[in-house]
Amino acid sequence: MEPLKLRPAFQDYIWGGTKLRTEFGKECDYDRIAESWELSCHPAGLSTIATSIYRGMTLQQYLEQDWAARVGEGAATFSSFPVLIKLIDAQQDLSVQVHPDDRYAREHENGENGKTECWYVVDCEEGAALAYGFNRELTKEEFRAHIQDGTLLDYVRLVPVKKGDVFFIEAGTLHAIGAGMLIAEIQQNSNITYRVYDYERVGADGKPRELHIDKAVDVTKTWSAPPRMKRPPQQMEGYEIALIADCPYFTAWELHVTEEAAMPAPNGESYVHLIVTEGEAALVYEEGVVMPLSRGESVFIPANFGAFSIRSKDCTLLMTRTLPKEKA
Repeated sequence: MEPLKLRPAFQDYIWGGTKLRTEFGKECDYDRIAESWELSCHPAGLSTIATSIYRGMTLQQYLEQDWAARVGEGAATFSSFPVLIKLIDAQQDLSVQVHPDDRYAREHENGENGKTECWYVVDCEEGAALAYGFNRELTKEEFRAHIQDGTLLDYVRLVPVKKGDVFFIEAGTLHAIGAGMLIAEIQQNSNITYRVYDYERVGADGKPRELHIDKAVDVTKTWSAPPRMKRPPQQMEGYEIALIADCPYFTAWELHVTEEAAMPAPNGESYVHLIVTEGEAALVYEEGVVMPLSRGESVFIPANFGAFSIRSKDCTLLMTRTLPKEKA
């Protein structure tokens, strides 16, 4: 067993930009890269393995060879791999949207998963803001009326953002990434989105993009909920660590490494996924084997792997796991 660098799948949605190419070195044939799906077993965009004897294999194929040992006790309780991790470059505002929970998605979307997610602001332009819930409580009837008469944005909570901010977005929360933001998104393994407002944009076919008003009204929580932010960092020897998300599907941390972060063996509990959001690092394992990691690179460490460490003079990484329920 060894850590595996991953090659993402790409999406070229109309609101995307070029920062994933120019700042993160992502390579693909699209003119714009809206999203890179760094850790994905979703059929709409499968990440593949870029190193080792498994090079060229999809992550899903690799995991299926020894499912329980590679995903770990926590993820093995789900019917499919539970997490999808993306980098998102929003050159324009994304649509105002909402995602269903598992119960609603499985009933109305052919058994698909719901979608709870976490946003980590990798970088942003001055004045960038996102939409998160409502600025006052609405009834379902008021919500529908404001969508239909074009006044919805008057009732959406806009939140200014800065680099390093974190937002936990439970299924049913109205939200939208704003223009000028570069986001790392840790989410359930799902691709279900209900659009409620899209700035009258048209798609590649020249027609307005579809809205999903009835389903959005069904699933949206119309009370005003404050954003949930990350916990204060803990100072460890050689690094800082801050919990940024904790739910049944994933637990995630921000690590800022200035010397070395020694990580214990996963011991079968969970895979480990790392993505470098700032700087460069070295993943060290098996008595001195070194895997260099550049900004934007993503690595999967199977659950039956041994201890490892992350070395850097100055880097920031996100670490994600799916822990057994009693430890989540």
